Amino acid sequence: MPTYRGSTVLFKRQADASDDWRQTENGYSYGVYGTPTVLELGARIAEIEGAHHSFIVPGGQAAISLIYLAFCAAGTHALVPVTAYGPNRELAAGLLKRLGISVEAYDPLVGAGIADLIRDNTALIWVESPGSVTMEIQDVPAIVAAAHRRNVPVALDNTYAAGVLFDAFAHGLDVSTQALTKYVGGHSDLLLGSVSVAGGHAYEAIGTVHKQLGMAASPDDCSLALRGLQTLGIRLERLEKTALDVAQWLAKHPAVATVLHPALPSCPGHEYWLRDFTGSSSIFSIVFDATFSADQVAAFADRLKLFKIGYSWGGVTSLAMVYPKLDRPGQDYGGRLVRLNVGLEESSDLIVDLTQALSTMAAPA
Repeated sequence: MPTYRGSTVLFKRQADASDDWRQTENGYSYGVYGTPTVLELGARIAEIEGAHHSFIVPGGQAAISLIYLAFCAAGTHALVPVTAYGPNRELAAGLLKRLGISVEAYDPLVGAGIADLIRDNTALIWVESPGSVTMEIQDVPAIVAAAHRRNVPVALDNTYAAGVLFDAFAHGLDVSTQALTKYVGGHSDLLLGSVSVAGGHAYEAIGTVHKQLGMAASPDDCSLALRGLQTLGIRLERLEKTALDVAQWLAKHPAVATVLHPALPSCPGHEYWLRDFTGSSSIFSIVFDATFSADQVAAFADRLKLFKIGYSWGGVTSLAMVYPKLDRPGQDYGGRLVRLNVGLEESSDLIVDLTQALSTMAAPA
């Protein structure tokens, strides 16, 4: 697929000129709505996810913002799990609040009990499964059923599953979003997001706001994402195996109190992962034993060599990040939680790295 960078579309006749974002149906009209490269990436994401259509946007947070603004207006109410991606909740407490949109955080394990939180003015419910950092798996079908009884659309942040390991639309979601920055890009060298819709109503709602916000995605980044799709399957397979090897090793280490990996029984909501997912991916978290201090945990991260300290995930390089001020109601991790992203290094080499970083931490009594 060539990389089409043009902003301007030339028409043969004045009568043919249009300014229509529905380019899939009506032909190209302007680059901001997507060049052929951008639309090709959207078409492939839609095919993978089984979506009616996929919009490509400049990043994962742009995708989240687009969904809120497409479904919510001043005076409406939305629900978001307390474990959602941090910038999602920052958007809720910042810009959306100033716009008169009320966003309420809820327990990710509420399941069908979310029916008690839906109000007459609820315009959107978010799910994110697994949750960010603490990895809780949600009972998505139960939440969708409760929402749809009240005609409330449900949006899923499906980045963890790369649109592959969890079938959003088979489970009744109205909208599925990904940070294509992560697994689709796969090499930590692009920023993109996608918003995939189940049907025509969401297509019109998202498409209209997408045009008004001018969310043009880089054709060059889309070209890199198309490249990433060619190796997505084999990378996910390798990442799953290596991450499980490392997680299972850490689960046996005396310094580690808990491993929060969806495929392990120690992860909250593991039974829903068994029921709804076809695999796991590269990120999980560990919680050190309570005998260790936050300073000791930070020193552990500093001693890592193959694991680099950095945000994001889904690329070829293993990453570690300590979360000393994690906001989880009723749960204080005391700076002892570390999120790991496993890359394409050998699991044996990663375990050697973890071993040397753990070696100076005294075993808990």
